[in-house]
This record gives sequence, C-alpha cells and structure tokens, in this order.
Amino acid sequence: MRGGPLVVLGDALLDVDLEGAVERVSPDAPVPVVGGVREHRRAGGAGLAATLAAGLSARDVVLAAPIGGDAPGADLARLLAERVELLPLPLDGTTVRKTRVRAAGQSLVRVDQGDGRMAEALGGDRRERLRRTLRSAGAVLVADYGRGTAAHEEVRRMLAALPRDVPVVWDPHPRGAPPVHAARLVTPNQAEARAFADTPEAGGDPLARAAADAAVLVPRWKAAGVAVTLGERGALLSVGDDVPYVVTAPRTPGRVDACGAGDCFSAAAALALADGGLLGEAVTEAVRQAAAFVASGDPAVEPEPPADDPWHAVRRVRERGGTVVGTGGCFDLLHPGHVGLLRQARALGDLLVVCLNSDASVRSLKGPGRPVMPEQDRARVLAALDCVDAVLVFEEPTPAGLLERLRPDLWVKGADYASADLPEAHIVRRHGGQVVLLPYLEGRSTSRLVERARSRVHDGGEAA
Repeated sequence: MRGGPLVVLGDALLDVDLEGAVERVSPDAPVPVVGGVREHRRAGGAGLAATLAAGLSARDVVLAAPIGGDAPGADLARLLAERVELLPLPLDGTTVRKTRVRAAGQSLVRVDQGDGRMAEALGGDRRERLRRTLRSAGAVLVADYGRGTAAHEEVRRMLAALPRDVPVVWDPHPRGAPPVHAARLVTPNQAEARAFADTPEAGGDPLARAAADAAVLVPRWKAAGVAVTLGERGALLSVGDDVPYVVTAPRTPGRVDACGAGDCFSAAAALALADGGLLGEAVTEAVRQAAAFVASGDPAVEPEPPADDPWHAVRRVRERGGTVVGTGGCFDLLHPGHVGLLRQARALGDLLVVCLNSDASVRSLKGPGRPVMPEQDRARVLAALDCVDAVLVFEEPTPAGLLERLRPDLWVKGADYASADLPEAHIVRRHGGQVVLLPYLEGRSTSRLVERARSRVHDGGEAA
C-alpha cells in the first residue's frame, strides 16, 4: 500500500442533463416535446472519474485537467472544487459541454459543444507542480477523452518516469494516445479493445474475442494487465496468457443508464491498486462498484459505500429519507422459507440489514450441536442474496444491543413468531420503529433439516 492521493489526469468536460417528461408529439415535426424540464450539471470525463473516486474512498483525490476560462469552464471548476483538489492545466479553445435531453430515464438526444484541447505550453510553475503531484501519488488514473492531455509529450514523459511502486491505470479513448509503457492496468471497453488490437475479425463468443484482443494488447502496451469491460457481463482481465480472469457482474433489472460506468470501473481499480491490491482483486472491486453505480440509475449518484461498512450504507439511506428494514435470526442452513421472508422484507424498504446470531449465540439458543455452518459462512451466503444489503453479527442471545444502534424503521419477523416471542420489539418501538410479521413458508425449518440429515446418517443413508 502506497500513501499519497489518487491523481486523476485527463480531459474534464461539463455534462448537462435536461430531464423532463414527454406527453405529446410536436405538431410541426414528428419529434417528442419534452416538458417540465429540470437541469442538472456535473463534472464529466476525467472530472466524473475524479468525483466518483472521491466518493469511493477516504483517500484524497487530485484532478489534473485543462480548465477553460469561459462560463462552462467556471461551472466545471466550481463543481470539481466541491469534491476534489483541482490542479488546472492550460486549455486551448472552449470548454467541452455535453448536453443530454432525457425523459423517463431514456436519452433522446445529445448535443456536444466546445473544441477545447490541452494547450502545448505548460508553463514552468504548472509543469513543476504537476511533476511533484504525480510523483507523490498513491496511484495515477489517466482518464483519456481524446482531448490531448494523455497525448501531451511532457505529460507522457512525466508518467513514464514515475517510480515503479506508483500504479498507473489507463482508461483509453479511441481518438486518444496509447498508454505509456509499464502501465499497471489498461481498461478499454470491448469495442475499444477490438479496435486497438486491430487483428482479423474472429467469430465465436464475444468473451473469447475479448480474451484474444486483450492477450494481444498486453505485450503491445507492455502493461502488467489489460481489463476489458464487458458491460452487463462484467470484466475480463488478461496478463497476456491464454486463460483470462473473468469477473461477472450482478444482474440489474429493467432499463439502466450505464453512462459513466467505465469511469467508475477505472476509478475503483486505481483505488484498489493504491491500497496494495493485486490485479485480480482490483478488477473484482471495480466490477462491484461499477455495478452498484449502474444500479443507482443516476450518473450523478455515487456508488454505494464499500460492502464492509454497513453502517455507512445505513447512514446514506437515512440521509436520502429512505426506509431501513431489519430482521434477525440464526439462518443456519438457509432454506426457501428464509429466502421468501428476506425478499418480502426487502420489498418493504430501501435497505435490508440482517442481524445474524454469532456461533456462540446460536449454541446458547439451539444447543451444542449447532450451528451447522459457522458465522462467516452464514454471513457470506446471506450477503450473496440480492435482497440483502448488509449483515451484522451479534454475540448476545437477542439483537437488543445491536438494535439500540441500528434503530430500524421496520423490524420484520416471520409469522411463526408471536409478539410474546419478540423481546426486542419494545426497543424498536422506543426508537420510533414498527414491528411487522410476514407470511412464512410452511413446513420449512432448519431444525427439521438437521434432524432429517442426522436420521439418514443414523439409518445408513447419505447425509443431505
């Protein structure tokens, strides 16, 4: 792990979303009329990558990017200064502004304005400040948007001269420059990898084509690894051999806006490498964060906090005025009754937290033969369910102490419980929460499963 900030170097843009509703078609042309328009401005390009990185980690983030002196440039600088430290570089031309007109979550048209590019002359003070900033970095992310920053000769010399322990992640652009040699990780999407590899078109599965393209690009770019992002399928990491490492992405229901997912992926990968992660670990974390970003449905919304900080997730939901749902139990040998209850519970709110009995707590309740699965495994199985947002383990016979801190808006149990069996109910109510019982799938019981398995072993059959 290397100290220092994450330095994002690249081309920053101003993104503007005009979001409204379509209720009719124009009488003078067959085009939709968008009414009730709300305008939202945010940093785009390398600026989006930097602001996303700032939301993903406590590590400081510095953005080195050309910034214009025009009105869009002033807006962009103000938006960036709210989230990251800005190292402005000189810009020739006008600030690039990309405007999307959207309705019902769907983009109708995009209008691009501005011709700004990185200026050739850096200037002595800026040159030295950029050099010092890059050399002090914990990691460097080059977010190339084809506007000259990544192609600037002096900038490339600085990047090539960085110490070997400064990981460089390069997010390339079809109209941009190739990565400097010895980049730790390059992150093209599937179409970009195909174009960069420029090998004869091959048939077969897109995953196989991406693997072949990445294997060509690793030695060509002299990179430690190339991670090809595959959209909803996840990402593929190649280190140049015949067997790639593939990380699948969780499915996101319905129509989603994936704009900015690539920036989130590269930012998360750079942060993971700065924290000492291996390439495979960095790609795994990048897929997870990019999937959370896409699932948020709004390019301006940061990804959810890391999964190992459930309290942060609870705070975020509360800040947005959402509903925190809690439930608890041993969840030893997860069965359909559990899954049905958890899905119903999650449908009641915006975040489901499962309070899980520790191994010692289960033994005190169920006897010395339980649990069948240790708490780490039970927690991992629960967390793998798409309806479970966080798992908290408690040591006591009841989650009373945990509930004093969690203070759920809803506390959910199965209808096989009665009010008298819920000693924690008064804590939930004292903090303004509501206790509810949900239908429970009859005939499903962990204790019955355990007894059935034991009887089969006793009778000489195979254990379930």
